Amino acid sequence: MFNKILIANRGEIAVRIIRACRNMGIRSVAVYSKEDAKSLHVQLADQRICIGEGPAKNNYLNMDRIITAARNMDADAIHPGFGFLSENSEFVRKCRENGIAFIGPEAEVIDKMGNKSHARKTMMEAGVPVVPGTKEPVYDAEVGKNLAREIGYPVMIKASSGGGGKGMRVAQSEDEFEFQFNMAQRESANAFGDDTMYIERFIQNPRHVEIQIMADNHGNVVALGDRDCSVQRNHQKLIEESPSPAINEETRQRMNEVAVLAAKTVNYTNAGTIEFIVDQNGEFYFMEMNTRIQVEHGVTEMVTGTDLIIEQIRVAMGETLSFCQEDIIPRGHAIECRINAEIPEKNFMPSPGVVQHIHLPAGNGVRVDTGLYAGYRIPSEYDSMIAKVIVHAPTREAALQKMRSALDEMVIMGVETNLDFQYQIMRTPAFCEGKADTGFIERIMNVK
Repeated sequence: MFNKILIANRGEIAVRIIRACRNMGIRSVAVYSKEDAKSLHVQLADQRICIGEGPAKNNYLNMDRIITAARNMDADAIHPGFGFLSENSEFVRKCRENGIAFIGPEAEVIDKMGNKSHARKTMMEAGVPVVPGTKEPVYDAEVGKNLAREIGYPVMIKASSGGGGKGMRVAQSEDEFEFQFNMAQRESANAFGDDTMYIERFIQNPRHVEIQIMADNHGNVVALGDRDCSVQRNHQKLIEESPSPAINEETRQRMNEVAVLAAKTVNYTNAGTIEFIVDQNGEFYFMEMNTRIQVEHGVTEMVTGTDLIIEQIRVAMGETLSFCQEDIIPRGHAIECRINAEIPEKNFMPSPGVVQHIHLPAGNGVRVDTGLYAGYRIPSEYDSMIAKVIVHAPTREAALQKMRSALDEMVIMGVETNLDFQYQIMRTPAFCEGKADTGFIERIMNVK
């Protein structure tokens, strides 16, 4: 049993992890930047320690400061949440070298699956369906152009170390390939310090469907069902739901089986997500694996009755999974809306500031994960997501109505948010009919 866990994160996910620790009788340590001194996660934790100020590279991305904080506070383990250092294999190795448990997969697995071109190659060799494309990494535009010609246009150029839509460009023809390749490669180098690229066939307006898996250190791997994350803007997810309205039961079963195969292929442990794209014919292809807990993990928790953060901690302590595959029987339908402090009418410009008043929706089947409270100042240095509204109901139609009600009830004053924009989506026929693909926001909502 861990006695104390340091949470190397901030915001709603840090609050979520602290509450899981409390439910397990484990003490928690919050790290925070000077800008986050009055954050909710700092107030809820049993102990707290400041690790710097200014940009994230000085605090939440500073490995040495976090390791030093963990040692000074006598923490047994570190939970990285998502983002920041959650998929950084060097950080995992530093934890191991200092005798601190990392709540997540091993560094070697992160290396194998975190690099997307390596992951593609590994999945191809395991027999997992992969979008036609390059098997080896690409560094040169001229080489890439020759490979793109073989794959067939249009093609998607992707950063091997990418994420969050960075380092991704579509080339519709050979004439524009070199420009798009160089742009994507430059973005990748600036964002991730890595200019390794790969190329795959571009599938027009696919569905984005992912499978949540959980694996322990005793060879057990369980798939906890699917989530549809197709509603995106600039490759950033806005809405997630489970189960996906885009696939049938036969496809769903195959995707679960393939996800378990993918995890077992790399000897995966802890929480992970296998992401697929589904084309208009219903065929699915491996896209990438996220080697961490996902923002949208609450959707899966609502339909399966599990607590994935507690399960993560138990696995990191060496325990076996508390459930087997036969125990996972998804019930009903869950939808999540990400609430961001931003102004949709001004190209989604961030809107930091002081929350003057807040009212959160509640009731049966309504959950809000947030770090907000009245008087809290939303800083400008970090991601604009400030809350996640999650609802659960027996059917998708009932879940849609419950989400409309929840968004209608929610009040945040002092800063601009995308609450109204999310409400509009919940009333848009294409979304209500389950027909929203990855081009939905740009094509249907007329947003660029």
